[in-house]
Amino acid sequence: MRFVQSLMFLPFMTGTVPFGSIVINTTKESTQTVFIQKQNIEVSGLLAFNQVLAQETKDLKAHLDSVRQAKVEAIDAYFKSHDMPLAGMGMKMVEEAEKNDLDWRLLPAITVRESTGGKFDCKKVSNNAFGWGSCKIGFDSNEKAIETVARNLGGNNPNTAKHYADKTTDQILKAYNPPSIIPNYVKQVKSIMKAIGEEELIEKTTT
Repeated sequence: MRFVQSLMFLPFMTGTVPFGSIVINTTKESTQTVFIQKQNIEVSGLLAFNQVLAQETKDLKAHLDSVRQAKVEAIDAYFKSHDMPLAGMGMKMVEEAEKNDLDWRLLPAITVRESTGGKFDCKKVSNNAFGWGSCKIGFDSNEKAIETVARNLGGNNPNTAKHYADKTTDQILKAYNPPSIIPNYVKQVKSIMKAIGEEELIEKTTT
């Protein structure tokens, strides 16, 4: 009987070992599968987020480009409608205004007030439609004049920053031509600015 019992017992013990090992291996493989699936989900989520971010960046750039173009066209249209030589300088004026954190209408308005948009430039120097430096400073080109005046009015020239840095448009104009010299200068320039366009333009739409 003891011999029979041992024969019956041994197969039972032999059967439990592989069963136990199967459970352990299955558990390890399941953990790895879950980990891989989690990684795939995280990567997919990151890719989707990056795609959304890229599209939003693209849309913002398109919007800003459209608004910039609307400003350029407003400036050039104003110059052209009054037969002013600076027609075509709108893009340069807008770009320099953006670089120096100026109202986009300020530079063209000053040229209109000072020289009727280039019609009556300073006589003794070249390419100075701004009356810059009391008409004693000339420039190699209108583009260079726009760059120089914008840089100064934006407070980005150390030599003139004390007059223009961190100033509002009204304060910039008062420093440019003080009320003691031309009492209504600020009012005159701002009237021209308003005629050129509104400060906040909607994006240009095409049909």
